[in-house]
Order: sequence, then structure tokens, then C-alpha cells
Amino acid sequence: MNFALILFLLTALTGLIALADRLFFAPRRTPEAAEPWWIEYAKSFFPVLLIVFLLRSFVAEPFKIPSSSMRPTLEVGDFILVNKFAYGLRLPIIDKKVVPIGDPKRGDVIVFRYPVNPSQDFIKRVIGLPGDEVVYKDKQLTVNGVPWPQMSDGTYSYLEGMLYVTTERRLESNREREYSILENPAAQPVYPLNVRTFPGRENCVYNDRGFTCKVPAGHYLMMGDNRDNSDDSRYWGFVPDDHIRGKAFFIWFNLDDITSLAFKRVGSGIR
Repeated sequence: MNFALILFLLTALTGLIALADRLFFAPRRTPEAAEPWWIEYAKSFFPVLLIVFLLRSFVAEPFKIPSSSMRPTLEVGDFILVNKFAYGLRLPIIDKKVVPIGDPKRGDVIVFRYPVNPSQDFIKRVIGLPGDEVVYKDKQLTVNGVPWPQMSDGTYSYLEGMLYVTTERRLESNREREYSILENPAAQPVYPLNVRTFPGRENCVYNDRGFTCKVPAGHYLMMGDNRDNSDDSRYWGFVPDDHIRGKAFFIWFNLDDITSLAFKRVGSGIR
């Protein structure tokens, strides 16, 4: 369901009814005549819908985290806010950038349209920028020849379906920021048989120890923080710039977890 399109159509419809009433219907009504219910509702809802549409399109948009791929940074059920102007102003519905403001940086957590199914939104961390050479070997990242060091940070456990999963928690640094990731020592860095055909696939070389990719111009390479439980660029390729929805920056609620730890995370920024 394209919620943005539905919101736009409702805003346009109520606005047109309110305008038609002002120009045509109201002058023809007698002073004692009541407004028809459909005009009254349209005039009441239009300003609210317009404000929501503008805020959602150009300022911040809410999203809910559906999976474990970004643990421990984001938990299942987190409601987050996404900055819609961090990387430039885009026209609603078609997402065409009209005012460039900035570009994604390595380490940013961003929401984007899934290249395999653009009607679906994904959230991952930016690993490679246009032109970068990204090497992921034995679960260690190297970008343009510079290793991204990791440091052990204990363990992390979570419930995945009916299974209780325990992983290694590590702090990864890309020289500009530090954030937490999860790794399962028993899992391979990548499973080459699961890699799909995608635009730019010729820029990548895979084996059981990892991959090397040259990121094409105008594209980005994304990975989940839950490295061994994430469907990301390793398997479906690069994200075009025009698929980017915005930068995730704030956790404002979680309905799926009512523990004290979850409430401590509410109101926090996203690293």
C-alpha cells in the first residue's frame, strides 16, 4: 500500500471540495441553510491532512522496524523518525530530488526503497559510497584499503521467532563513528549461492570468505548491523540514490517490548 499516494489523494480531494464550496456552493446557499455533511467534513480534515502531508514529505516520516536485521541498534517494533531533508528535498510520491542538500556518509542508518521491490522500504547502514572499493573478508570490513577495526563488547541475546539466539556483540569503527554490530561465529560472511543477479554484479567477486565490490556511481552499498541475519547488499546489490527515503535519527516508541530496557531506549538518537 502506497500510504504517501493515499495521503496525497485525500489531501487533494478535501482541498478541492473546500475550494469548490468557497467559490461555488457557499455563495448559492441561503444564510439559514446548513453545510452538507461532506463539505463540513472536507473543510475540517483538509488543514490537518495538509499539515501531515507536508511534514511527512519534507521534514520527518515515521517508520516501524519489522525485523532483526539492524539489532542491536534497532529492535523489532521500534518506531523511528526519518529525516526527509538530510540528503536533499524530494518531490512527494515520485521521490525525485529537486534541492540537493547533502549526501549519505559511511555509517549513516538510512531508509530506502528496496531495489528488488521498490514498493517495500528497507533500513540498513551505509558501508560503501559511490566509487568505494568495499572488501568484506572473514567478517572484517576494509573500505578503500582502510580496515574498519572491531572490538569485542560481550554477547547479545534475543528472541527470534521461537528460538533464543545468542551472538557476539562488537564495536565497529569506520574512523568517523563507532557503533555496535552482532556476529554469529558459526555463520559464513556471505553465502555465494544466495547472491542474486543485480545491476553492477560484474563489479563484485564472491567466495566463502566474503566479497569484494566496487560501488558504481550514484549507488550505495548497505549492510545490516546484525551481520549474519540481514538480507542486504551482499545478496541483492546496490541502492540507487533515487531510492533513498531519508536518514534515521530518533527512536520514539516501541509497542512490541514493554521492558524497562526498551523504555530507556525510547527518546534516544540512532548512532
